[in-house]
Amino acid sequence: MNGPMNGFLLSILIWLPILGAVGVLMVGESRPALARGLALLLSSATFLLGLPLFSSFDTSTAAMQFVEFRPWIEAFNIHYKLGVDGFSAPLILLTMFFGVLVVIAGWRSITKNVSQYMAAFLVLEGLMIGVFAALDGLLFYIFFEAMLIPMFLVIGIWGGPQRVYATIKFFLYTFMGSVFMLIGIIYLYIQSGSWDILAWHQMPLALGVQKWLFLGFLSAFAVKIPMFPVHTWLPDAHVEAPTGGSVILAAIMLKIGGYGFIRFSLPITPDASAALDWLVIGLSLIAVVYIGLVALVQKDMKKLIAYSSISHMGFVTLGLFVAFSIFRNTGGVAGAALGVEGAMVQMVSHGFISGALFLTVGVLYDRVHSRMIKDYGGVANTMPWFAVLAVFFLMANSGLPGTSGFVGEFMVILSAFQANFWFAFLAALTLILGAAYSLWLAKRVIFGAVTNREVQNLQDINAREALVLGSLAVAILVVGLWPQPLVEMMHASVDQLLQHIVQSKVL
Repeated sequence: MNGPMNGFLLSILIWLPILGAVGVLMVGESRPALARGLALLLSSATFLLGLPLFSSFDTSTAAMQFVEFRPWIEAFNIHYKLGVDGFSAPLILLTMFFGVLVVIAGWRSITKNVSQYMAAFLVLEGLMIGVFAALDGLLFYIFFEAMLIPMFLVIGIWGGPQRVYATIKFFLYTFMGSVFMLIGIIYLYIQSGSWDILAWHQMPLALGVQKWLFLGFLSAFAVKIPMFPVHTWLPDAHVEAPTGGSVILAAIMLKIGGYGFIRFSLPITPDASAALDWLVIGLSLIAVVYIGLVALVQKDMKKLIAYSSISHMGFVTLGLFVAFSIFRNTGGVAGAALGVEGAMVQMVSHGFISGALFLTVGVLYDRVHSRMIKDYGGVANTMPWFAVLAVFFLMANSGLPGTSGFVGEFMVILSAFQANFWFAFLAALTLILGAAYSLWLAKRVIFGAVTNREVQNLQDINAREALVLGSLAVAILVVGLWPQPLVEMMHASVDQLLQHIVQSKVL
């Protein structure tokens, strides 16, 4: 962890893809093969350079690692401060992994403005890594807002027929929510004289102030996850986005909402979080059950997976906030730690599974140019290898034991049992609902007789598609069968977070 490069490793991971995107743009649209190759080289180099975040990570400490601290705008005490802990390091690794896969996945399907498409995703990758690494409040906000721009362009330029409507809705929802977060960040700076997020964790605040700050943070992070009832932008964005946009949106960008609760809401406003935990738990259970039922009636494959994502992300907020009920019931932290760790495992797992599902839809769309379930049937007869992988991903999405989809949800349900039986009962319904809409989708798309002439002529996945989908299948199995390295990575940070939230910060 103290090697010569590690002193600026995080800066490399942030700025290599962003600055590399300039080079990809300079290639121009006349040489698309070179633009693709350069984008793959840059995303692969970022991933390889970022592996020390796992191999050199010290799991015995909750202290920030790979820390960088440099003056930035000294007149306002703003610093360029980066660092990772057990919460941010896994999410950065997930971001870099998908950075490579998205470039490979768009290798043939993107034929218009190839260099601009690849550059947009490189910039987006760097900005998302910046969100997870930033330890200065203003720096976090800048990265948090800036990543809207490349995603806005990806949906608006390479999206479907209703892309303008979807991009405006996506931008307005996410931007307006984060305005209230900015007000909260500025208030914390005025009160403390510092933009340091870790310093805010130690800052005493009146309960009324905490509640206003909590609601400000909730407005930003609830939209990002997204939580019910501010979730309606997500299905529209997914349906209109190109495959790569849907993958990054589901696999990484939604996780920023959960990460925001962990980095801001819980440690900075623990008393308000405890007082308003009923609100978040209630909205989480509505997402798990109601949105799961909504997914059952969808006719568009992308919409079904989008609503499934909202339902499964409800486990993240549920796992984070049942901690307060457990404290009140038992006075212990063991069950609370299980819930927080389950929420983190669920974020990583959902990244793999949702990304894989959107990629499988992309494979079919590239061939048939339809996302409607009624246009398929009997795909297994002509694409057997694809069918094996697609069914595996759908089983993982329904929480099949042995896959990553089971681990995080099971941990959260166990934790919820210690808080309230009905929390656990309602959360467990997702195992039934998830199986229902996943099997429903598999039955109508993968199995049965071939009724569509286009399906009769489909070609099975090629080597490039097999590499992308196969790597995700391996990741889902590894986390499902051996989650211990991931849990150990975050364990010390979870313990420190629980110490923050059990101690009142009321003045």
